[in-house]
Amino acid sequence: MARRAVLPLSLALAAGPALAQVPQQPPPVPPPAPGAVSAMTAQPCPPDRDPLTDWPSQCRYREANRAVDKASRAVFIGDSITEFWLRTAPGLFAAGVVDRGVSGQTCPQIMARFYQDAVRLRPRVVHIMCGTNDVAGNTGPTSPDDYANAVLAMVDMARANGIAVVIGSILPAGAFSWRVGYRPAPEIAALNAWLRDLAQQRGLVFADYYAAMAGPDGAMKPGLANDGVHPNAAGYAIMEPIARAALAEAERRARKP
Repeated sequence: MARRAVLPLSLALAAGPALAQVPQQPPPVPPPAPGAVSAMTAQPCPPDRDPLTDWPSQCRYREANRAVDKASRAVFIGDSITEFWLRTAPGLFAAGVVDRGVSGQTCPQIMARFYQDAVRLRPRVVHIMCGTNDVAGNTGPTSPDDYANAVLAMVDMARANGIAVVIGSILPAGAFSWRVGYRPAPEIAALNAWLRDLAQQRGLVFADYYAAMAGPDGAMKPGLANDGVHPNAAGYAIMEPIARAALAEAERRARKP
């Protein structure tokens, strides 16, 4: 999931209450009209992903987004766990459910492409799942506040545009193959506690994959991932009904007067 190892994310459990101070929701803001930002000349995308010139991977789904000709039911946006979901267990991604995962990304990168890859597709629901790579420090030194700011920014963008939000928990992991010697389970548990509190405070739906997939030590249960991080078919088979129930609940809440 990562190309390099950098400084770890210090996520003490004591940080939870500080992160739980959620700001007021801003008033709704309509999306820009089609063609309103067409004065700039679009630069061609390179044939290969270049993190130096396209740090958020805005090129990745640019053409695919243009091919979406009507509003989507849901957009799943996240890192490799979301990206590989379509490849490994494609049954969920039908009838207007779109996958917009990019391997290796942290929440700030996902946030930077959130409007393009989620809001502009006009979904009824957006499923946001990120954090594994933030804990691993994929894009450099970070903090609980940095993580919270990115998640809150995506939630605010979605809700300001009338999109219901599902927050997916970070999946359990006892170790990262790209961070030898690092044990992320306590940090993942702390972030998931904050995500659950955030969902409760803001009226979001929390898809708790962690509870269904974590062993007593906070690592992935045996047989659900070949590398202890990325779900295999058995892992996604556990996640799919949780995701479907979360989408249905988000849609139900959105319809409620």
